[in-house]
Amino acid sequence: MIKLFVGLGNPGTEYEATRHNAGFWWIDQLARDCKLALAPERGYQGLVARTTVDGHGIWLLEPQTFMNLSGKSVAALARFFKIAPEEILVVHDELDLLPGHAKLKFAGSHAGHNGLRDIHAQLGTGDYWRLRLGIGHPGVKSEVIHWVLKKPLREHREAIEDAIARTLHAVPALAAGNMEKATLLIHTSQPPRPKSPRRELGGGDGGGSAPTAPS
Repeated sequence: MIKLFVGLGNPGTEYEATRHNAGFWWIDQLARDCKLALAPERGYQGLVARTTVDGHGIWLLEPQTFMNLSGKSVAALARFFKIAPEEILVVHDELDLLPGHAKLKFAGSHAGHNGLRDIHAQLGTGDYWRLRLGIGHPGVKSEVIHWVLKKPLREHREAIEDAIARTLHAVPALAAGNMEKATLLIHTSQPPRPKSPRRELGGGDGGGSAPTAPS
């Protein structure tokens, strides 16, 4: 069962509406749905809340370390409360999925996403769950950093928010450890294929994974 729900992003108002913060958006909405207020916890270097879902205790975490040091926050909380890697779900932006699409997966490589890279390093394994929220790809690898650190087009933001709303329906199944049901809920609720992200003036993205954010 999932005991720790982590959303990846960068702290600060200058980043809160950028694509790289899609994981934060997901946790923020989960907190609102649960009528929770995330609070800063110095020991875990993040914003934290705890609640129960259908009798299962869960933690919500938004690391405040900047993306490339996300693992320090995740590992600190997980180790203190003896939460195993396979009981962790990390929600993050995904270049290889179009806005509005989401995929649940277990384990695998970090694929160049620097938030996942640090979590791998700090946990000592890649055997944790990920919820990949599509943000689209600009098509040019050299533009990836600018793309993820820029606000999405309005229709793309709306598509991402729709994906967040749909995937949150899987939280009770995730908390209960019913990963088959959670996967079905997430993967069978995909939207119609949107238009590919168009190039934006002064920005873009590139490779198949998300890079680090400024620290």
